[in-house]
Amino acid sequence: MNQKPNERFFPRRSVLKGILAGTAGLTLTDLAKAFAQPAAKPNAKSVIQIWMWGGPAQTETFDPKPDAGNNYCGPLRQPIDTNVPGIQIGQLLPRLAQNADKYTIIRSMTHGNNGHETAAYIVQTGHRPGGRLLFPALGAIVAKFRGYEAGYNSLIPPYVVLTQSQGRFDEAGFLGTRYKPFVTGGDPNATRFAVEGVVSASITEERQKSRRDLLHSLDSLRQALPDHPATQQLVGCEDKAYEMILGDAGKIFDLSTEDSQLRQRYGRTSFGQSCLMARRLVEAGVPYVTINYGGWDTHKQHFEAMRRMLPQLDAGMATLLEDLAERGLLDTTVVWWGGEFGRGPRIQWEAPWNGGRSHYGKCFSTVLAGGGFQGGKVIGASDATGENVAERPVYPPDVLGSICERMGIDPDAPFPNPAGMDLTVMPSGQEFGEGGGRLKEIM
Repeated sequence: MNQKPNERFFPRRSVLKGILAGTAGLTLTDLAKAFAQPAAKPNAKSVIQIWMWGGPAQTETFDPKPDAGNNYCGPLRQPIDTNVPGIQIGQLLPRLAQNADKYTIIRSMTHGNNGHETAAYIVQTGHRPGGRLLFPALGAIVAKFRGYEAGYNSLIPPYVVLTQSQGRFDEAGFLGTRYKPFVTGGDPNATRFAVEGVVSASITEERQKSRRDLLHSLDSLRQALPDHPATQQLVGCEDKAYEMILGDAGKIFDLSTEDSQLRQRYGRTSFGQSCLMARRLVEAGVPYVTINYGGWDTHKQHFEAMRRMLPQLDAGMATLLEDLAERGLLDTTVVWWGGEFGRGPRIQWEAPWNGGRSHYGKCFSTVLAGGGFQGGKVIGASDATGENVAERPVYPPDVLGSICERMGIDPDAPFPNPAGMDLTVMPSGQEFGEGGGRLKEIM
């Protein structure tokens, strides 16, 4: 039986510091065919998670409700057609509309939790808070099974977050420090992307080399005992660190080598350039990359924020899908978009909210693309106002378990843990309710 995790939340610490020290709906026939077919062979090698920290509004993105009235749709009430007949999305996402054949929209996500930390924990781990164990997020699970245990040996950690930590919980859970993400810090849209522990915006390569030479000249222990095992171990650690700082490994973070027109397509914003950076990382073989895109906790002046932020999302995410497809990487890269919950369908016009949307975990949207998932589909549905799941509820472990399958990780396999409990890699989802299940419709 799957147990519930401990409700403690811990701040992260950078891993790198260790180195330095079809149709819009699915018919019954479609479902019958999907479940009758044998499971597709896993072919995904990487995951790019676009984490909308704060909770994105489903009504302005992938589940518009233009007929619900002003108290639900507000001024953004003109959804646009996509390149898939029958599917419409928010009016401020025109480029994503032209790429709808590449992704599936899940409009019936639900877990019922309205707290940022607790809902984020649920969506990222598949478990409700509480209990004896703190469970790992999907990124840590991928880092374990498709990273270190699969022979991953790059100097770049197998789990990278661009650019700030995802939330106020321990992403590695009971797996421990080794599986924490490397959080880059910095701004990929800056003249020089100052990656924490790798790049200092104020120090040139020449000065770094001079500092290294000075260090070596003063290191009497290294000179006196060059062959001692402890010395060799220290030298090895230093060589790896400087390979990241001055060698080829660290050059992956240098976006100045990218075509300027492509950078403009992504958008010269922190989010747009994070999307480009994510593509570079999966191209280099990193198994799991999270883009932590904050600012979606729009309790106040929601529509002003949407007019500013949705064009950035549109440019960055659409170009990411196009760029991955053009390079032959989309088939092997899962792109997972979503946040810890959605926003309240009914607008809070009254002061002090002045047209804001509240937290809403009862019914929200998620998007999946690539990695063997079919595009051009919609799974589930919300009701006329977006307040309730109307068809095919989808729970967080359904999504996470499906991604695991595409990555060649058996979600039903035993999961060793420090408490010696009888666990599987991903829970079944039964604790969330009935009617769920993995996304066989698009696998």
